[in-house]
Amino acid sequence: MRTYRLTALMIVFVLVLSACNMPSSQPAEPTANPNAVFTAAAETVVAQLTQNALLVPPTNASTATSMPPTNTPAPGAINTPTPSIAGLSSPAAVQPTTQTTPCDAAQFMTDVSIPDGTAFSGGATFVKTWRIKNVGTCTWNMSYALVFDSDNQMGGPNSQPMASNVAPGGAIDIPVNLQAPAADGTYRGYWGIANAAGQRLPVTGGSNGKSFYVEIKVGSGSGTVDTGSGKFAVTSVGFTVNRSGACSSVQYTVSAAITTNKAGDVTYTWIHSEGATGAGNSGTVTFDKADSKSIDFTWTFGGGNQWVDLYIDKPNHQQFGRALLNCP
Repeated sequence: MRTYRLTALMIVFVLVLSACNMPSSQPAEPTANPNAVFTAAAETVVAQLTQNALLVPPTNASTATSMPPTNTPAPGAINTPTPSIAGLSSPAAVQPTTQTTPCDAAQFMTDVSIPDGTAFSGGATFVKTWRIKNVGTCTWNMSYALVFDSDNQMGGPNSQPMASNVAPGGAIDIPVNLQAPAADGTYRGYWGIANAAGQRLPVTGGSNGKSFYVEIKVGSGSGTVDTGSGKFAVTSVGFTVNRSGACSSVQYTVSAAITTNKAGDVTYTWIHSEGATGAGNSGTVTFDKADSKSIDFTWTFGGGNQWVDLYIDKPNHQQFGRALLNCP
């Protein structure tokens, strides 16, 4: 019995000791450590730096190359073209073009006389004059010629030499004597310029880039000049220019062919680029029928580009064309 009690006491004692060593349901209060605060702060800073690093884009060379380019240059920077990369298409380079001015080239400027549609009686003679500019690099000399091209020749020549030289950039009035066909109708004749070799010059502003034309109306239709039973009028004035002497003291003789639609008196005045008019430069031409008559004007000057006009005082009160005098 005694042994039983001793054994029971020992069991109780062991149970008490076990109960003291079992973990408590309440967390144990940590032992205060003076360095714990600094350790926690350092860990917080490291964590913040790590997070910021994840937000900043990488700056290594391979990543920068893959970024899309921008067309906006940095302030002060020069926006230079990006060289092409092999395997990628790039715009084709623009090659500069060089335009060469030809030796022989002409430009139609204006009809000096006989506007298109001018009316004439059948068989009437007239002088058609065109103003043509030399837009090539070669001087036109007297081996160059006005040549008939096509359609109605109206009694004109096959070829007519230039009356004077025309330097590049200069212009000349080219007259030709023509005659209206006898039958009523509308007629057109095409003309051009040929060089000494007989080659035709291209004509800027001309018909089909190679010619210029005269167009008249024969018969009772409307026209710009009354040639029938109406009042007396000058229908055209054509100029021919001849030059002699060196350009330092050159003499020009300008011939003007005056054409009328019937009998009457024509009074005129020569006017030139230095302003001379009046006595000696005026006169009267009498026509006894519809005809063409020539008058001359001589002028000597010291070279350069000059011009001569003929003003018809009566009956038209009209200035007809201009003779260009070029002696560079």
